Amino acid sequence: MTFLKKLQKKLQIQLIVMNDLSFFSAFLIGLAGGVHCVGMCGGIVGAFAYAVPKNSNMLPYTLAYNFGRVISYIIAGSVTGWFGYLFAQQINQGIVVLQFVSGVFLFLLGLYIADWWQGLSKIEMVGKHFWKIIRPWSKKLLPFKSPLHALPYGMVWGWLPCGLVYSVLTWSLASGSALQGATIMAGFGLGTLPIMILMATGFDKIQQVIQTPKAKVVMGLLLILFSINQLFHAISGSIQ
Repeated sequence: MTFLKKLQKKLQIQLIVMNDLSFFSAFLIGLAGGVHCVGMCGGIVGAFAYAVPKNSNMLPYTLAYNFGRVISYIIAGSVTGWFGYLFAQQINQGIVVLQFVSGVFLFLLGLYIADWWQGLSKIEMVGKHFWKIIRPWSKKLLPFKSPLHALPYGMVWGWLPCGLVYSVLTWSLASGSALQGATIMAGFGLGTLPIMILMATGFDKIQQVIQTPKAKVVMGLLLILFSINQLFHAISGSIQ
């Protein structure tokens, strides 16, 4: 095997490992962010039950809704990842800059989740203008005639202004790749599924447990540690 082929194979292996780690890390962030999901989306989940036909099993509708939501995250991740690629092509050490920005946002997200700082709520205000445009579409999909009708409904609600989602999207932006950005948001979206499904299928106690101050602090600290790691890699990249 020639040197170039060996190098190419090594780079491919590194890319696969990086993609797997990004997906897994994003999945963990989605799990940790469940604290925020319960607080922000609990009311949506409660109203969701009224759109389901009486005496129907909630699980198929819940799965369809949430997978629709994840699809929207994947689309947003691919778009932001593509913009990150364009930025990196135009700016010297553009990826390093985006990684630093992503680390800062994840740090702020940790403070937000722990209830130590609520500045990210101001960023959510920016998305509300877009949300006012697309939200009326969701009303046209109600009530659900089948679980399939809940899928596009979830795709609409996937664009609900959310500081948690916006923070993870900065990570997709820093990936500098549409595919990698989509992978990150897919992992994040799947990480949010357990909490959302438990809430929708009647596990009300999960909300009481996850919304305790101690749980918020633990999840917030985990996100802060992850952001510090991200910032370290960004700073190391700028020095090289």
